[in-house]
Amino acid sequence: MLTDTFSRRFQELQEKSETLPFQSNDFGDFVPSGMWEQWATSSQNLIKAVFGENSPTYTNFTKNLERCNGDDHTIKALQGIFKSAKEDFEGGYVFNVDLRISGEVFGDFIVLAKQSLAEGYKDVAAVLACAALEDALKRYAIANGLSVDNGSMISVINALKSKMLVSGVQKSLLGTMPKIRNYAMHADWQKISGPDVNSIIGFVEQFLLTKFNPG
Repeated sequence: MLTDTFSRRFQELQEKSETLPFQSNDFGDFVPSGMWEQWATSSQNLIKAVFGENSPTYTNFTKNLERCNGDDHTIKALQGIFKSAKEDFEGGYVFNVDLRISGEVFGDFIVLAKQSLAEGYKDVAAVLACAALEDALKRYAIANGLSVDNGSMISVINALKSKMLVSGVQKSLLGTMPKIRNYAMHADWQKISGPDVNSIIGFVEQFLLTKFNPG
């Protein structure tokens, strides 16, 4: 899983942090240039991937990295932020990483679907939107502990409904989605209209916003 990979990387970078070679001169303790930049850059990339570019953790680390000159206090500031990020991640206080990254990918699918529809390629847009919808539903279900890997779209929807993971307007709209999805996946293009595709695109956008967004 992606979270396992991130966990291993946090541990690797923590170990590197603990072995940074602090030295002393007349002005105090420092880490020689070239010895800390690699660790700091890798840590910044990891924090960005896990927390997101707009997160306070990433913003704080980046600001301190820009000020860092290798002196003891600037290095320790970065180490402190990294340690806090690692603890938050391992403690489960971070929005589900798989969902956030999946949401970004599905968002790209929806952008392509919109462009295709606007250019008159309704059928292409339908396939893209339906694929994003089905995968998003499954990923969200799995992230919430449901075993739906090999389930049909209808079974996934029913599982989400049974656990009250979708409700209100989303729950009502989902009832019409499997039919459109089946039309798209079986190339029954004459049964799919532009408004049908628009409805799926709109649903997926809202679903990503409410279920895949850490903010």
